[in-house]
Amino acid sequence: MTLRFETRASDSPWVDTVWSCTSEHVAEMTSVATVCWGLVFWEREGRAYASVSGPETRAGTAPVPEGATFVGIEFAVGTSLRAVPTRALVDAGVELPEATRGTFLLDGVRCESPGFEDAEALVDRLVRAGAVIRDPLVAEVRRGHRPAISGRTVERRFREATGLTQGAVRQIERARRASALLAGGVLAAEVVPRLGYFDEPHLARALRRYVGRTARQLREGTGGAIGLDLDQRATS
Repeated sequence: MTLRFETRASDSPWVDTVWSCTSEHVAEMTSVATVCWGLVFWEREGRAYASVSGPETRAGTAPVPEGATFVGIEFAVGTSLRAVPTRALVDAGVELPEATRGTFLLDGVRCESPGFEDAEALVDRLVRAGAVIRDPLVAEVRRGHRPAISGRTVERRFREATGLTQGAVRQIERARRASALLAGGVLAAEVVPRLGYFDEPHLARALRRYVGRTARQLREGTGGAIGLDLDQRATS
């Protein structure tokens, strides 16, 4: 039971990561909490599909079609779809209609389905068409800047843009970071102080809630298929 992932960073300010995946003998996987919404494209048995995935607030399980090939774009925190508020996508998703083996329809725009290497061209087109938008305040806050508005207003705009609170984003990102460290061989006792967990039980609870794995499972690569590229080892 495997999911073979390839993940890369992007130089686009609109994109967090781009990934591709092939499923082999997999019936279901552990889905991992994520702060990003995304576009997912896949083909199986000659038929094409496209969907919008939303931020996920906890780990769960998801079915995986065997023998499918996927390409996904994870959009940067603070971006959103004009047609669908991100808050409406939290722990949910939307299948896009009229997907073919070469194109899909989003917000009235007919686009070519992207490949792993050229996803940014699609993003650029969606941005130019106004289908993908963003609140620059979110990027500003995430860089550590303090806008000259009230904290309540910042939190409201952050949640409006992302569907999540700032605290939830920090917790999910920290758990994913911990997963990468553990999968890369770092001991739980070292991850705790490095990422600011109170103690190992605190780390264990976060992993169970957001990743659906124990520290040992992450270190040993056990627990079944997981929707996370653990071959991208953390180095710091």
